[in-house]
Amino acid sequence: MTIEWRYTTREDLGVLSLAGYLGAEAVDRFTGAIGWALARGTGPVILDLTGLMGWSAGGQIAVAQAARHLAENGRRLELAAIPADGSLVPDATCPPVAVHCDLSAALAAHGAQDAVKQWRTDDWPDPNHPAAPALT
Repeated sequence: MTIEWRYTTREDLGVLSLAGYLGAEAVDRFTGAIGWALARGTGPVILDLTGLMGWSAGGQIAVAQAARHLAENGRRLELAAIPADGSLVPDATCPPVAVHCDLSAALAAHGAQDAVKQWRTDDWPDPNHPAAPALT
């Protein structure tokens, strides 16, 4: 099983939403999504884990590596809705990662405006946004 992702830009921040399971087989796809977010947005990246069914230790390490990669590029990672089956435990080399109980709280913390632009993988499971452009 892999992940699907959707990246939404808002004024001065981005939201990278994941769905599926973030395990070893999904790490490359997740890393690509982080690269996508870096190339197309500014400000912090809120990693919305609402649709994530779970994550392995390797998936958690990939999230910590993403936080480092974003920090190296002048951006920070924040988490929303951590899966119940684990929490991120970054090592000393990981920059601080803010954790929000859900996406609404994360957006409220930033006073986030409406979405500006959105990209998603082909199989993104979001029936509320069928017109969002798909990526292949």
